[in-house]
Formats: sequence, C-alpha cells, structure tokens
Amino acid sequence: MEPAEYILTLDCPESPGIVAAVSRFLLDHGSDIIDNHQFGDRRDGHFFMRVRFAAPGGEDTTELLRREFTAVAAPFAMRWHLEPVGTRRRVLIMVSRYDHCLNDLLFRTRSGDLPIDVVAVVSNHRDHKRPVPPP
Repeated sequence: MEPAEYILTLDCPESPGIVAAVSRFLLDHGSDIIDNHQFGDRRDGHFFMRVRFAAPGGEDTTELLRREFTAVAAPFAMRWHLEPVGTRRRVLIMVSRYDHCLNDLLFRTRSGDLPIDVVAVVSNHRDHKRPVPPP
C-alpha cells in the first residue's frame, strides 16, 4: 500500500523542543518528512510550522494521527490542523486594486494546481467588479 501524504500546520508560543517533538512523533509513526517550513516570531514569542509528510497505513490513519498528536500538542499549547494532501478548502479571496495575484490564484484553481473552492472574491476597490448574471 502506498503511503498517504498529509499536511500538519501548527502554531504555539515559542519554546525549545517543538521541532524535535513533532519530528519524533512523525518518526515514531513511520512517517517521512517531505517538506518542512517553520517560522519563529521572536518579537511576539510565537512559533509557526507547516510539515508535509508521508505516513504508512490505511483509511483510519488520519484519525489515528489526529488522536495521538494531541499528546504532542498539549504541552506546547499548540493550535494545530492535520489533513490529507488534496483536501479541498472553501476560500474567500480578498483583493485590492491590482489583480495579478487574483488572476494567478484563479488560474491555479481552474487548472487543478490549487485544491480550493473559491466561494467569493471581495475587494475594497471597484476596479474589477463584474455584474452578477441573472439566475
């Protein structure tokens, strides 16, 4: 059976041992880290992390990982979220006057590169307002 890929995002107060605890959890569960990004905001004392990893197992792996990660998250007061790669999100896009970033996001959504469902686009400018077609 092919390993499934997951994304774990978390944030918590800055403290030593966060990366080690997350890495140890993934290793203990036979996971392989594919990509890891982290950022510590020293001024505010807050830590952010996003890890993409592959884990062996069947359909119940997601719930098992979520249930067992709570023991890692608790000592660090983490807010965290774990989802299989490809889970679609409902997204509101906020855009200002220039539309190049909006166009890129919409293109990547239509081409399937970005697994999101755009439910609305809002702006503080009328430059790109389009009339809503009648029902």
